[in-house]
Amino acid sequence: MDGSICIPLADFDFIPTDPCAVENELRRVHALMQLEQKEDQAQFELKNAKASIPERQRRGLTWYPVTITQEDTGFGGKVVLELERPASQQGLHLFQVGKNASLFGKVNGHSAGDQPTLNGVITSVRRNKLLLTTTREALPDWVLDGGKLGIDLTFDEVSYREMNQAMLEVMRARGDRLAELRDVLLGARQARFGAPQADDLLYPSPLNDSQLAAVRHVITAEDVAIIHGPPGTGKTTTLVQAIRETVRRERRVLVCAPSNTAVDLLTEKLAERGVKVIRLGNPSRVSDLLLENTLDARVMAHPSFSKMRAMRQTADQYRNTANERASEYVRHFGHEERQQRQMLKEEARQLFLQADDLERFITDDALDAVQVITCTLVGASNRHLRHLSFETVFIDEAAQALEPGCWIPIAKGQRVVLAGDHHQLPPTVKSDKAAREGLRETLFEKCIQRQPATARMLTLQYRMHEQIMAFSSQRFYGGQLQAHQNVRHAGLDAYDLGFAPDLPVEFLDTAGFGFSEVTIPESRSTANPEEADLLLRRLTQLLEPYDPGQHEQDPLTIGVIAPYRAQINCLKDAIEENEALNGLLQHRLLSVGTVDSFQGQERDIIAISLTRSNHQGDIGFLSDIRRMNVGMTRARRKLLLVGDSSTLSAHPFFKDLLAHVQCIGGYRTAWAMAD
Repeated sequence: MDGSICIPLADFDFIPTDPCAVENELRRVHALMQLEQKEDQAQFELKNAKASIPERQRRGLTWYPVTITQEDTGFGGKVVLELERPASQQGLHLFQVGKNASLFGKVNGHSAGDQPTLNGVITSVRRNKLLLTTTREALPDWVLDGGKLGIDLTFDEVSYREMNQAMLEVMRARGDRLAELRDVLLGARQARFGAPQADDLLYPSPLNDSQLAAVRHVITAEDVAIIHGPPGTGKTTTLVQAIRETVRRERRVLVCAPSNTAVDLLTEKLAERGVKVIRLGNPSRVSDLLLENTLDARVMAHPSFSKMRAMRQTADQYRNTANERASEYVRHFGHEERQQRQMLKEEARQLFLQADDLERFITDDALDAVQVITCTLVGASNRHLRHLSFETVFIDEAAQALEPGCWIPIAKGQRVVLAGDHHQLPPTVKSDKAAREGLRETLFEKCIQRQPATARMLTLQYRMHEQIMAFSSQRFYGGQLQAHQNVRHAGLDAYDLGFAPDLPVEFLDTAGFGFSEVTIPESRSTANPEEADLLLRRLTQLLEPYDPGQHEQDPLTIGVIAPYRAQINCLKDAIEENEALNGLLQHRLLSVGTVDSFQGQERDIIAISLTRSNHQGDIGFLSDIRRMNVGMTRARRKLLLVGDSSTLSAHPFFKDLLAHVQCIGGYRTAWAMAD
C-alpha cells in the first residue's frame, strides 16, 4: 500500500516497545509452548494408556472396527489405505487431515498393550471413510490376515511442529514484511492507516454504524486491524462483510480460525453471499453447502479428475499384475519373467508419478480460481499453500488462539486482521506453569493493549434484554454496549404474557441456608447437590406458565450451566427425575453443560449454579471472570443465578455483580422459595 496517506492517531498515545524486549518475549513464548507440548503429551499418554476401545471411541480418538476398502501407492511408494468404519458408528470425532494416526490389530497371542501397530498420517476424511498414508512400502502380515482392525489418533505432534517452526521463523525475521508485522503486533512499531476513499464500501448491507466503522477500519489498515466483537454484536457478520470488501480490492485472501467449527461457519457464510471460497482440511460438521466448497469436492469436480483417476487405476492394475506374476512363478522365476515384472512395476511407478503431477495441477487450478481460502491456523501450513502468499490474512476467534498458532498464517500475509473478544474465553492451556507464566495471553490481547488504535469495537448488541447486558457492559466494555430496540425490552413476558411479571435478571441467594459444597476427591471437582435441586425447582416454577404447544414454530430454549463437572452430573441426575424438565431435555430444548460448551451459543433462559459455598470465601476458578462474562451473556430473555453471596462476595467481581442485581431489583433469597 505504498503511497497511501496515513491518518494521524492523535487520540492514542503510542509508546513503542523495546525491540530487545520483543525478542526476549518471543523466546519466552517459544519456551512456554515447548513446556505445554510436554504436558499435553504426558496427559494424552496418561489418559489413553489404560482406556478401553469404547472409551477412546467416546472421546473421538478411535474408529473400531475398520475395514480396508482400498489400497493405493502414494508419494515415495508408501502404502495408502482407505479405511471405513460401520455407518452405525458415525458421530463426532477428532480425526482430521494432517493428524498422526496408528492402525492397530486385535491379534491373538498379544496382550491389549502389546497389539501390533502401523503408523501414518491422515490425508483425507469423508464421513465414515479416511485415507491413512503409512510409513511402510509394504503391509505387514497382521494387516492382511483378516483380523479385526481399528485406528487410533496418536499424539498431535504436527500442530506443535508447525507452531515451533512458525515461532522460529518470526524470531529470525529481519528486514522483511514478517519482521514489520511482528513489530506492529507486539508494539515495537506504530500501526499505519491509509485515508479512506470516497467510494470506500461497495456492497450494500444492513450493518449498523459501529459495524460499518469496523469494516472501513479494516479497508484502511496498512498493517494490522482488530475487530473487537463483544457478545451478540454481530462479529461474524461484520467480518464476512470486511472479507467481501477486501476481495473486491485484492486477488485472494486467507481466512483462518483456531477451531474447525469457526472455519466451517465462515466458509458457509461466505458461500451464502456468493464469495468463491475453498475450505481446506476436514469440516467438523456436514452440510451440502460446506461439502461442495471443500478442496476435495472441487478437485473431484475438475475436468481432469477422471483422467487422473484412470491413470491411478491403470497403475494399480500394472502393480497387481506384477505381484500376481511373482506369485505364479515363485518356483520358476527366470530372467524373462523378472524383466516383465520389473517393466510392469516401472510403468506403474511412472503412472503414479504422472497422476501425482496431475493432482498437483488440479489442486493449484482449483485454488487459483477462488477469492478466499479458509482453514485452521495449523491448516495454513498445508502443503497446497506453501507456495502461496496473501495480501491480507484474517484470523477469527483470535482471542482464543495460542500466539504460536497465529504466527503460522501471519507469515503468509502482507497485513493482518484479527477478530475476537479478549473478555471472553481464553485459549486452553494444559500446563499450569505455562499458563501462569503467560502462554494464555494471546497476540490479540497484546496488540489491542499496546496498539489501541488498531481496534474498533462493535457496540450494538442484538441478543440480550438490556438488563442482562448492563453488568457486562459496565464491567468489561466501558459501558459502551447498547441493546438494539428489538431486544431491549424482550424479556420472557414479551415472549408470552403468561410469564408476566418477570425479572430479566434474578439472583437466588443461598447464604445461611446450609447448602455446603462437596469436593469429589477422585476428580478434584466440586458439587453442591442442594443448590442444584434449588435451581431446578426455581426453573420448574418459572416454566409453569409455558405451553410448548402454543410456540411450536418458536420454542423456548433453556441452558443450565455450572462451573464444575461434578455439579453438571448432579444437575443431569436431578433433571432425569423431573418429568417436565426431562421432556425438554429429550426434545433438545434444554441443555446442560459447562461455560465452555456454550461458547458462541445463546438461549432464551440461562440458569447458572455458581456451586461454591464455604466459610473460607474460596471460589476456585470462578475467579476467572471471563468465564462468567461468557456464561451470563448467553441469555436472551432471562438470566437466573443461584449461589451463596457470603462466599462469592469475597471476590470484588461478584460483590459488584450482587450490588448490581440488588440495584435493578433482581435479588431474592432462598428463603423466598422455601416460603
